[in-house]
Amino acid sequence: MRRPAARAAWLSGALLGLIAPLAAHAAAAPRAPVLDPFFDDLEKRTFAFFWDTANPANGLVPDRAPGPSWASIAGVGFALTAYPIGVERGYVTRAAARERTLATLRFFASLTNQHGFFYHFIDMKTGERRDLSEISTVDTTLLLGGILVCGAYFDGKDPAETEIRQLAQAIYRRVDWTWAQSRPPGIVMGWRPETGFLKANWVGYDEGMLIYILALGSPSHPVAPDAWAAWTRTYDKHFGTLYGETHLSFAPLFGHQYSHVWVDFRGIADAYMRAHGLDYFENSRRATYAQQRYAIANPMHWAGYGASVWGLTACEGPGRTRAAYHGESRRFYGYAARGVGLDGSLDDGTIAPTAALGSLPFAPEIVIPAALEMQRRFGAALYSTYGFRDAFNVSVPTADGERAQRGWFDERYLAIDQGPILVMLENYRSDLVWRIMRGNEYIRRGLERAGFQGGWLQNQP
Repeated sequence: MRRPAARAAWLSGALLGLIAPLAAHAAAAPRAPVLDPFFDDLEKRTFAFFWDTANPANGLVPDRAPGPSWASIAGVGFALTAYPIGVERGYVTRAAARERTLATLRFFASLTNQHGFFYHFIDMKTGERRDLSEISTVDTTLLLGGILVCGAYFDGKDPAETEIRQLAQAIYRRVDWTWAQSRPPGIVMGWRPETGFLKANWVGYDEGMLIYILALGSPSHPVAPDAWAAWTRTYDKHFGTLYGETHLSFAPLFGHQYSHVWVDFRGIADAYMRAHGLDYFENSRRATYAQQRYAIANPMHWAGYGASVWGLTACEGPGRTRAAYHGESRRFYGYAARGVGLDGSLDDGTIAPTAALGSLPFAPEIVIPAALEMQRRFGAALYSTYGFRDAFNVSVPTADGERAQRGWFDERYLAIDQGPILVMLENYRSDLVWRIMRGNEYIRRGLERAGFQGGWLQNQP
């Protein structure tokens, strides 16, 4: 039940007073944790995925690699976010990263779009729409996250860096968020030329938080603040206690990670979170712990699950089939949004390393052992050229019905799963992307118009 308005307002002010000093301390604290050398190797390999697989002529990144693949615009957003990390870590020169970034932004500045939004999947060479791919508001948003990072990072006087800043501004300002409000005040998930707007709006809580922040912060086509109220209106249905953790639930962990890749939510809170004594960073920490505890409980008795092998999110899988497991028929899936939540779970024994690694800043004390254990236990079957392969399942039966010793290990990497591994590792180590985006006027404006207060927002830009 919702609290009366007066009580909610009082609690908001009181909790803000508690959160703000903690947030200021968190933002100012040194961020140079001592990590096992394995994490240096992991970060370098994961960066190499984006650098090596991108088309240097236009910056497009394959949705999956190795093998033939179309491009994912969200994957491009993660790639653009990766390039400043590569410069700061010495993986590539600033000049090389600048050249790749400029090629990417020039391409998207001229690419076919719908009111500034792009098709979800496009051809790696031409940028043409793939099959019946939709104009995607969330995937365009993830692309914009990377564009805005580069627009802020490349701040030099070099003509190429000046052009990067100009293009980043133009591409972001071109997006007409109000067009995507086909059922206002919410923002629709997408559009197809054959059928028009998709039937669903973005309604929280999931990976769509950044959509509303960028839409509220737009200097050219902003949505009204009531859009945030539309986004949060279903929160109560998903708030509760799961495996001992009271939080706002969303089953796959990527929903607790994607917006955090670009926005530092430590100590800043909107009205809903203030009323519950939380911020979204703490909420994601609790969601991460709930997943680990689920793996320890292992209610479906999958092989391999435990305190250091866990993590359910959207990822590839062994394939859509039914097979006998522990004397009963079990369903296995290909690509699916696996997870555990208050409103349901999907678990076929498939673990994705990105689920844990993308939560590194939230709960390093359980993520670091998980990363080390998965690499140690499964070796080259799971950890290869570009770091962790997308997913694995050691419960998958063999053709004769017996459980395989090694099980199924994906041979591919997914751009949208590699991205959180790389960027959240760097955010944990140095705050790099968070620092860049804390200085972004559009992020700040979007957060403030959504009602966020406290933490670093109290500091003058």
